Amino acid sequence: MAKSESNEVVQRLERFKAAAKEAGVKLTHQRLEIFRELASSIEHPDAEMLLRSVQARMPTVSLDTVYRTLWMLNDLGLVTTLGPRRDSVRFDANLARHHHYVCLRCGLVRDFESTALEGLPVPAAVKRFGSIVDSHVDVRGLCAQCQKLQEATPADAAHPVRKRRTP
Repeated sequence: MAKSESNEVVQRLERFKAAAKEAGVKLTHQRLEIFRELASSIEHPDAEMLLRSVQARMPTVSLDTVYRTLWMLNDLGLVTTLGPRRDSVRFDANLARHHHYVCLRCGLVRDFESTALEGLPVPAAVKRFGSIVDSHVDVRGLCAQCQKLQEATPADAAHPVRKRRTP
């Protein structure tokens, strides 16, 4: 998986440790490794992607442990989810205000910031559903790699959405 800058990862790990201590959550080696992998990734991985990455160092970690850890992190406010997604929920340890670019073919997700999008008002129709805690924008399209692939195989253009890219 592509990795985030180390200083930011260290800050995320420190937030995790402090939040876990405050909530009375035991800091197991598996939980730390799962969070470290998520916190250092720019891929917005799902549980299966995290499992494969963590298993390279910890072969005994299970998918159940990864899911339980991810939902515990979500409950602690240390990660957010991207979704709903067709295949699975994706997780994001970047809590700074940002938006996402999502490739419709391979599932690539990348963060971006936009002051213009930050200033978009929430429509009154949405406010009628209930209170609003947060909003963000997902920009969807074909990444440069998939765009090149589509241009090389125009017969496939009628079916641009494919299974997510896996590392």
